[in-house]
Amino acid sequence: MSDKRIAVFPGSFDPITKGHEDIVLRGVRLFDELIIALGENENKTYLFDKQQRLKWIEETFRNEPRVRVVSYTGLTVDFCAEAGAAYMIRGLRNPADLEYEKVVAQANQKMRSEIETVFLLTQAEFSFISSSIVRDVLRNGGDYRQFVPDVVRTQGSELK
Repeated sequence: MSDKRIAVFPGSFDPITKGHEDIVLRGVRLFDELIIALGENENKTYLFDKQQRLKWIEETFRNEPRVRVVSYTGLTVDFCAEAGAAYMIRGLRNPADLEYEKVVAQANQKMRSEIETVFLLTQAEFSFISSSIVRDVLRNGGDYRQFVPDVVRTQGSELK
């Protein structure tokens, strides 16, 4: 691990939401570098392809020099170790998120004790937003724009 405080914020970001954006902007104040790591889960069916998701994330944080965007496969804790990150950031919206993330963090701790999971509570105004909800709104022709960063919002009718 390096002397820099490096954190990884992993996710599928299908699509990135205002909640994700909030966690990154708050997390980057805590660390020297924040790596947004787009993971690929073989068991998931994505609405948007990997390149589109990466592009949206990169554009969302293009003015933040301490944010780096990458994709990875495999175990997140292994990716953290390979990237030299001693921290993993996870956003919590509600008690169900806490219960799920706690179990994952404990398993990660067993596999890689040198990597700490840091939980950030989502601000109340974003606590109900999830990528799943955004996808459902999109599929049903609703107005998704209030839930996503500007770069996703500007895609307009291309998303429907």
